Amino acid sequence: MTLAAPSVTAVPRRAWLADLPVLVVAVVWGGSYLAAKGITTAHTVIAVLVLRFALVLPVLVVAGRARLRALTPAQVRGAGLLGLVLGGIFLLETYGVVHTSATNAGLIISLTMIFTPLAEAAVRRERPSAAFLAAAATSVLGVVLLTQGAGFTAPGPGDLLILGAALARTLHVLLMARAEAVRGADSLSLTTVQLGAALLLFALLAAVPGTGATPWAAAAGFGPAQWAGLAFLSVFCTLFAFFVQMWAVRRSSPSRVSLLLGTEPLWAAAAGILLGGEHLGLPGYAGVVLVLAGTAWGRHALTPAPAPA
Repeated sequence: MTLAAPSVTAVPRRAWLADLPVLVVAVVWGGSYLAAKGITTAHTVIAVLVLRFALVLPVLVVAGRARLRALTPAQVRGAGLLGLVLGGIFLLETYGVVHTSATNAGLIISLTMIFTPLAEAAVRRERPSAAFLAAAATSVLGVVLLTQGAGFTAPGPGDLLILGAALARTLHVLLMARAEAVRGADSLSLTTVQLGAALLLFALLAAVPGTGATPWAAAAGFGPAQWAGLAFLSVFCTLFAFFVQMWAVRRSSPSRVSLLLGTEPLWAAAAGILLGGEHLGLPGYAGVVLVLAGTAWGRHALTPAPAPA
């Protein structure tokens, strides 16, 4: 009888140990918008992206070199095309966050959780549930209010770029799920090739005259705070986040991991308001509440009901 008590408490403890690193990923992702805003200007977007990916890619190549060699040419091509889409997402996000607040960026990008099921339903020619459509409308209304925190005006260019990034994220998810070329590919190898293709895209853009500072010029102008921000984006928001996700889905469930990562916009809003000193105004705060409520409601509406016992 005395052995039963430890077994009852062991399961929650194991669940908590698996959940905590994932929650940390959500927190650092939420802080990534403020970090990117702190080290990037419109003139250094491409240079910062080159530096961010160049720091992390060699680690992924070394960690997965054996599995990289196992990829077929078709898988490499498929992953490379996905990497170009991924590169477009990072360009839209980074240019967007330069021209809007970190709070807006983190909350608008969360619309991906609404756009993706809607796009999947359209591809499958299925009608989303009324609850999900109501949740989507709530989120969209929240974004409208969020972008009007200082009074009702047209959304700024940064807001529209982040909205474009959310749509591009949706496209990336759909391509990942439906692309025949990458079926069966190892996730580490697939991510490494995608990041490599995105880095190649950034490097080519950086070589075009008039696209902004070169990576080495941007790096030469960095002080300790900028290098710390770049290390945060590279090590924690990219490398650490990827390996935690791989580790967590083997010890938890994809749904549980997704739910924890879905708290990212909450941390983005907290970082922008508490650390970045951003002021939203009453409409903006109402928008924060509606976006968070809408995305949570939408995830709940998509969760299948438990089977009857």
